[in-house]
Amino acid sequence: MRLEHLLVKKHLVIISTFVIVAFAFCLFIKANAGWSVPMGEQTDGYELIFEDHFNGNQLDTARWSIPPRGNSTWSRWISKDKRVVEIKKGKLTCRALPNKDRSQDSATMLTGAIWTKDKFAFKYGRVEVRMRTNLQPGNFPAAWMGRQWGKGNVPPYGEIDIVEMVGNDRKARHAFHTEYTTKTPKHGIKNSFMEQVEVNKWHIYAIEWTPEYIHWSVDGKITGRHHKPKTGNVQNEWTFDVPFYLLLNQSIMHGVYGIKADLDKTYETQFDWIKVYQKSYE
Repeated sequence: MRLEHLLVKKHLVIISTFVIVAFAFCLFIKANAGWSVPMGEQTDGYELIFEDHFNGNQLDTARWSIPPRGNSTWSRWISKDKRVVEIKKGKLTCRALPNKDRSQDSATMLTGAIWTKDKFAFKYGRVEVRMRTNLQPGNFPAAWMGRQWGKGNVPPYGEIDIVEMVGNDRKARHAFHTEYTTKTPKHGIKNSFMEQVEVNKWHIYAIEWTPEYIHWSVDGKITGRHHKPKTGNVQNEWTFDVPFYLLLNQSIMHGVYGIKADLDKTYETQFDWIKVYQKSYE
């Protein structure tokens, strides 16, 4: 009887181990694959309309371009230097690196960014991006979206941050900005959300954007919610009923909020893929 009992116990341990391993494998597949819907097919009413796995060795210029240098924290050192936007082995790497030769460019750092402005924009949908970054003081990468302005038409400001990382605090930061939140310091609207995440490891960051709400998630877990207001200055509080473009970038937060970056170091963020799904809301 004792031998029989031991054999049964051994078999139960083997079966339990198999179940645990299988479950873990399924979670791994889910975390790495996103929805994995072939282009044109549908899931829950959503159809995959855009995806880039960054294969090959150069940027797909039919979809992406390099934004111009600007005055904002994310854009002040944008460069067309090939080292700051690199596609290799199925990954897009955006970097911020010291500018050691200022004979042609006086910028302190050179930073990488790409966007789909004027090439691809969409209104409402689900966006997923698989990415990871390094952990360094002053680090400031992001995957986000901006309003696709029409020619000669400057509408109220709108921005959806799928995810931002700041420094080495291991937090995923989600946010939205509108004409109202940017011009009304004490607006009283919760427009940012944070989730503890090992941002130096691969994760899938996503938004679901509809005519009524925006939800943020990390690896399928909802981490933030914002709903369209029913009253108040709706036009300026909810500026998300127009097409938006995609933007991926690596910058540094130096001299902002008292944060100092190491201007002698290289910062980098890797993007594995980005996907956009859409469905009809008619």
